Amino acid sequence: MISPMNRKFFTFLWPVIWALSFALSSGLVLAADEAPDAFVKRISNETLDAVRSDKNIKGGDINKIMQLVDSKLMQHVNFRRMTALATGPGWRKATPEQQDRLQEEFKLLLIRTYSGALSQINDQVIEVKPLRGATDDKNLVVQTEVKGKGEPIQLDYRLEKTPGEGAGWKIFDLNVLGIWLVENYRSQFSKEINAGGVDGLIKSLSDRNKSNAKKA
Repeated sequence: MISPMNRKFFTFLWPVIWALSFALSSGLVLAADEAPDAFVKRISNETLDAVRSDKNIKGGDINKIMQLVDSKLMQHVNFRRMTALATGPGWRKATPEQQDRLQEEFKLLLIRTYSGALSQINDQVIEVKPLRGATDDKNLVVQTEVKGKGEPIQLDYRLEKTPGEGAGWKIFDLNVLGIWLVENYRSQFSKEINAGGVDGLIKSLSDRNKSNAKKA
């Protein structure tokens, strides 16, 4: 069962994912020198507008979301780093094939478990807080608040600056209401690895994905 806090977490995780995809599909190019807080503010506003206007996304269409993630999103989220951090020390012990499986199963788990949260997007607005630290830092956190009905929700983005071709900011962790996504899953994954090794974690994720698919 998904806790209320996790539901709030992914209510705003998937709008971020859709915003990145929307930005690309509408012809926007992310500048390598774009300030991190400006990057977050832009994609957040584009997210809210896009989700409100797309009935399929609001309805949690899994196939469409998967297509968007694979074709548009992955170049703007360091999902490999996110998966490695969530897996912990077990990641270094995994073979390349196991790492690929972990990444794919983890991505599918997030999509299938939380895509329905998109239907909850209504009248929210995003307020980006003043940036802490230097804008030339390679790793930093951008803090925001999601405001709508009820109490504001803390939503922070952990970003990394990538050099070279395709340079720009990439998201590799999110924090909602004081809970970081990576840390939240690391504790769960650690128990699975201790019980059945890396293959045990892969099987557990695969089984959960199959169960979620049947409920869809």
